[in-house]
Amino acid sequence: MRVLVTGGAGFIGSHVVERLLATGADVVVVDNLSLGRRENVPQAARFIQGDILQSHEWIRSVGSIDAVIHLAAQISVALSETQPQKDVMTNVLGTVAMLEAARTLDCHEFRFASSAAVYGDNQKLPLNEDEVLNPLSYYGLDKMVAEQYIRHESDRRRVTGIILRMANVYGPRQRTQGEGGVVAIFSDALAKGRVPFIEGDGEQTRDFVAATDVARAFCHNLGQANRSATYNIGTQTATSVNQLWETLATMAGLDVSAVGRVQSRAQDIRHSRLSISRATDWGFHPLVVLTQGLEETYAWFRQTDENG
Repeated sequence: MRVLVTGGAGFIGSHVVERLLATGADVVVVDNLSLGRRENVPQAARFIQGDILQSHEWIRSVGSIDAVIHLAAQISVALSETQPQKDVMTNVLGTVAMLEAARTLDCHEFRFASSAAVYGDNQKLPLNEDEVLNPLSYYGLDKMVAEQYIRHESDRRRVTGIILRMANVYGPRQRTQGEGGVVAIFSDALAKGRVPFIEGDGEQTRDFVAATDVARAFCHNLGQANRSATYNIGTQTATSVNQLWETLATMAGLDVSAVGRVQSRAQDIRHSRLSISRATDWGFHPLVVLTQGLEETYAWFRQTDENG
């Protein structure tokens, strides 16, 4: 199978590429390196430095593709609020451009990285895929709109669209921005001997899912989908920010009280947890328990800091 991965030099994308290569897939990575790093891409994958909004510059060099995994995105909720046009350009128009590219490449399956942000502050937890979508940010709104474009393309039978709404993803190679960034922020601060900050009382909860599990989800039954579908990808487990900090601080051998406190962000969702019943019916099950994933993430940040 030949797979095109956009954003494959980024945090989640690089884990997806590694998983694809392990399954024997022929992988082509397209990334403009605005957030990703060239060294994140394994040598066994073909790398093209290109922009999804300028696919005419690189698409002819790709060749035929069996599936597209579209991960290239603007990932900052805060930036989406201050620069909504940039978010629309990347997260909506970029998705439309890749749907057109998939058609040009005679691709039959399109997998898209959506987000729990599409649900907004809905407390009917755990949230299932049939809940009314009510995003609070431009980021969530644009992910929702991109989903609609994929469904439209699927309805016209041009491509089978698999939409994965991800919970808060964490793991090695994570940047300190984005919705799952609190794990990276804490791990980076601990590795550098700095005092991190917790927003609000720290009792807000999230569903933290390991990047390696997310990569498995993107590769699950790839090329075998006979209908379009939307799946939540998480653990269906709620973890508070305080619990997260206590676990990481203990791993680092620090007093858990060695943390600062700042005011919570406006419009911050208090609790978020995804139902993964539909995903498990599909055959996907998360395997990484939180303590194991946090140990691996903290170890990576510590090693990265030691190596400069």
